[in-house]
Amino acid sequence: MDKVIPRKNRKFRYLTIGIGAFLVLAVLVFLSFSKKRTLNVKADELMVQKVEKAFFEDFIVFQAKVEPLNVMLVNVTEGGSVKEIFVENGATVVSGQPLARLYNPNTELNYLTQETAIIEQINNLNTGKLNIRNQELNLNKDLVLIEHDYNDAKRIYDMNSKLYDKDVISKNDWNTFKESLRFQEERKRTIQQSIQKEKQTNQIQISQINRSIQTMEKSLDILRDNKKNFLITAPASGRLTSFEPVLGKTFQAGESIGKIDSKQGYKLTAEIDEFYLEKVREGLKGQVEYKGKTLEVLVTKVIPEVKGGHFIAELAFVSKENIALQDGLSFGVKLVLSEKNKILVLQKGSFNQETAGKWIFVTKGNKAERRAIKLGRENPSYYEVLDGLKEGESVIISSYADYKDVEELSISGQ
Repeated sequence: MDKVIPRKNRKFRYLTIGIGAFLVLAVLVFLSFSKKRTLNVKADELMVQKVEKAFFEDFIVFQAKVEPLNVMLVNVTEGGSVKEIFVENGATVVSGQPLARLYNPNTELNYLTQETAIIEQINNLNTGKLNIRNQELNLNKDLVLIEHDYNDAKRIYDMNSKLYDKDVISKNDWNTFKESLRFQEERKRTIQQSIQKEKQTNQIQISQINRSIQTMEKSLDILRDNKKNFLITAPASGRLTSFEPVLGKTFQAGESIGKIDSKQGYKLTAEIDEFYLEKVREGLKGQVEYKGKTLEVLVTKVIPEVKGGHFIAELAFVSKENIALQDGLSFGVKLVLSEKNKILVLQKGSFNQETAGKWIFVTKGNKAERRAIKLGRENPSYYEVLDGLKEGESVIISSYADYKDVEELSISGQ
């Protein structure tokens, strides 16, 4: 008879193996995460600088262009094509001097038509005024005749009055003479009142006609002055610039054809990165180098409107001496944003492009460890160190493009 052999329980063995494998895997994962990511680099590939205390001057450097202090535009009042050119670009001109002449046949014909119409209206108004004067003259003639009739009636009345008192004429005849005088007297009074009212009305009409004529004459003068606008003259005295007309070239009304520099000095105009908008203000001082001299400049105007990532600032030369400059020259301007003070600084380098100033590699022997830092102000040479570094520590300031995800560098070839 066969003996039954009991079957071993394999579940416990499998569980033990699984737990062991999990622990090994957990240890490996822990070691992989706890181990610093290290990269081997050569010393000659790195640029190392020490953190130091130095006098920090908060300043920026930018390019500025020379422009005249006061410029007046030469604008085209009446559009047309260039017919004549009287001066050249760069010439010194005086106020009112002819610069060029334009022509526009359509506009000139329109002016002529308008001028003819205005003159015709003035003539019609003058004719109306003459008719009113003639009406007054005719009324005055009528009044003379009426006064003559009245005087005759008055003379006959006075003469017959004496005869009536002597009973030479009858009462009936006397009443006839008296009625005739009364009629002529009433007629004269009525005509005089009518003439008086007519004259008042005529005076109002003539006054209105005269005002209309004055308005039309002013319009005629303006029209004739506009015809003179085809002749472009200098609006002020100075040096003519940006004046490049070509015979036959057409300019529109309001278009600028040149500029006049009044020769009252120069200013600098610069486009500055918007990053410095809150730092640049009126009154800040700067320096430019010109012919071996250092010239002081002063910010006189800041235009805060940002276009293309830049805003515009204007600077004036502090020196009162006459500086022989030319429009269009370009200067490198050093603008001081704050006074010098001694602080902990770090020389600028390419590392900041990858770190944004938040961390850096600090060297110690043949190793370099990643460390969090905080930087503050900057100028073209230095960063201000606020936290994370000490004076005398050495740091790598060259590019971190190849090891920005590394935590430790192993440096060889020192």
